[in-house]
Amino acid sequence: RQEIESKFGSYIFDVEFRTDEKDKLLDGIYKMTEKRFEVLNYLMTHKPWDLFMFVEIGVDRVHHAFWKFMDRSHHLYLPGNPYENVIIDYYKYLDRKIGDLLSSTDKNTIVMVVSDHGAKRMKGAFCVNEWLIEQGDLVVKEKPEAPVSLEKVDIDWSRSKAWGWGGYYARIFLNVEGRETQGVVNPEKYEKERDALAERIMALRGPSGEKWKTKVIKPQEYFRELNGDYPDLMVYFDDLFWRSAGTLGHKALYLSENDTGPDDSVHAQEGIYIIYDPQNKASKRRDADILDIAPTVLHSLGIPVPASMEGKVIR
Repeated sequence: RQEIESKFGSYIFDVEFRTDEKDKLLDGIYKMTEKRFEVLNYLMTHKPWDLFMFVEIGVDRVHHAFWKFMDRSHHLYLPGNPYENVIIDYYKYLDRKIGDLLSSTDKNTIVMVVSDHGAKRMKGAFCVNEWLIEQGDLVVKEKPEAPVSLEKVDIDWSRSKAWGWGGYYARIFLNVEGRETQGVVNPEKYEKERDALAERIMALRGPSGEKWKTKVIKPQEYFRELNGDYPDLMVYFDDLFWRSAGTLGHKALYLSENDTGPDDSVHAQEGIYIIYDPQNKASKRRDADILDIAPTVLHSLGIPVPASMEGKVIR
């Protein structure tokens, strides 16, 4: 840290992207990326390395902040807006920066470009706790008049069976007796209650009655190991096109935007990966899983892949 700051000044880790000050944000994204690549070029050429890895968060931030200005299918898109080319221009800028960085590598260097998630337009946000109140699963002593987080609402836990947290997907918790301080759901009826709630969630439709591609997950069926306070249900509304809004006080179930600040896009399940080996330039396209990346890196470095890894080497 001292070495980097002495040579490049304060390092910029991230920007605040949920803002309406778009010009200021865009300037911040470019300054952050410019600084990042100054440091990267220095490290790549002045330090010994076998594996060189970095993350450029600017791609994610420019998606969230400027997607509606680019995507003609976005419900908030305005033709001829001044930010229409912001995302593609940033991509071109980033490509040039990566090109400069790669000029320092040799023919023995394998290059991988990996995204940990994709991106797509946001259709809106669904107020999961407002819906739970309507359903009688969550009981509040007094409904808030303005949007507020769940922790600040006076809840009658003696009559509440479930609540949820927001995000790209909803995390639904049942108020189970013996597990929660004021639990009311009988543990013997837990699975029945969970299945019934999941069934009602799956029946949800959009604001115009359109059918949603919603997915409800029981964590125990998807993860080999569960730690911490994991939810009872994970809900992906309409294939992630709709965010989960956990706040209360909106007086509506459907919001046209995110409930925690300006945001135009959501995460998508499919990202991209590129593998480039200068000594094996055969071009090929095929699907891969994010779990395949770590074993592929190990294999490329000549390191044995542990049998415990679920992913497969991309050859």
